[in-house]
Amino acid sequence: MSEAAGEAQAHPRWPALGVLVFGACVIGFSGAFTRLTGTGPAAAGFWRLACALPLLAIMAKAATGAVGRPTRIALLVGLLFALDLGFWHYGLKYTSVAVSTVLSNLTPVVVTGFAWAVFKQRPGGLFLVAMAVAVGGAWMMGVGKGAGAPELNAPLGNALSLTTAFWYALYFLAVSQARRSMAASRLMFWSSLVGAPLLLAAAALMSEQLWPTTWPEIAACVGLGLIHIGGQGSIAWAMGRLPAALASVVVLVQPVVATYAGWLLFGEALGPLQAAGAVVALAGVVLAQWASRPSLTLPSGEGGRA
Repeated sequence: MSEAAGEAQAHPRWPALGVLVFGACVIGFSGAFTRLTGTGPAAAGFWRLACALPLLAIMAKAATGAVGRPTRIALLVGLLFALDLGFWHYGLKYTSVAVSTVLSNLTPVVVTGFAWAVFKQRPGGLFLVAMAVAVGGAWMMGVGKGAGAPELNAPLGNALSLTTAFWYALYFLAVSQARRSMAASRLMFWSSLVGAPLLLAAAALMSEQLWPTTWPEIAACVGLGLIHIGGQGSIAWAMGRLPAALASVVVLVQPVVATYAGWLLFGEALGPLQAAGAVVALAGVVLAQWASRPSLTLPSGEGGRA
C-alpha cells in the first residue's frame, strides 16, 4: 500500500473539506503578501518557496521518516507550480489583487473536463450547474469595478491571470495524480525544491529586484512561506481525500478572501457587482458540495485519489 493510500483509507469527507476551505482561505492572503515583499513578481514566488523549504523538510521527515527521492510526477508538480506562481504574480503587478486572483482561479471547467475524461470522475448535472454559479460569481467579481484598484496595464494583467488558470488546472490534476503514491508533506517539499530555482532563474532573466530591503518586506517574504505551508499544504492534503472537480470549486473561496485582503491592505474597495459576485461564488461552492455526494464520491477502498 502506498503512503497516500494508507493515509487516505476510511475517512469521512467533512474533515477534508474543512481543511480544504481553511487552506483556500489562507492562500487568499498570498496575493496581498506578494505585493508587500517589495521584490519582483518571480522573486516573490522564489521567496515563498525558499522560506517554506526548511519547515517542509522537517514535516516530510517527521511524517515519512525521510524525504526520499522525487518522482517524475513530483517534478512535474514543481514545474507547474512555478509557472502558476510566475504568471499569477506578474498578473498581480498590472491589475488588482481581487481581479487577478479571481481570473487565475477560473479552473473548474478545465479540471472537471480533465477529471471526467482521464479519471472517470463524471459530474452530475446539478454539479455542473453549481460550477457555473461559482464561476459566474467569480466573473462578477472580476468585471466589477471598485475604488482604488490599480490599472497599470489591466488588459495585460488580466491576460496573464487567465493564463494562470490553465497552469493552475494542470497543477491541480498533477497533484491529484501525485497524491495517489506520495504523502502531502513529501510532495510539498519536492515540488517547492523544484519550483524555487526555476522562479529565481526567471527573476534573474527579467532583471527583477531580488532582495527585500526593509524589515516589513522581509516579514512579508517569511509570511509567504508560512502561507505556502499552511495554505497549499492543506490543499494538497485534502486533495488526497476529495475528487479533483469538487476541490477545484471549493477553492473558489480563495478569491473572495483575496478581494477583502486587497480592500483592507491596499484600499481596493469592493464595488456592488464584486460584492454580489462574492455571495454568488460562495453559493456555488455550497451547492457543489451538496450536489457532488452521489456522483463524485471516492470508490470504496481507493485511497489518495483527488
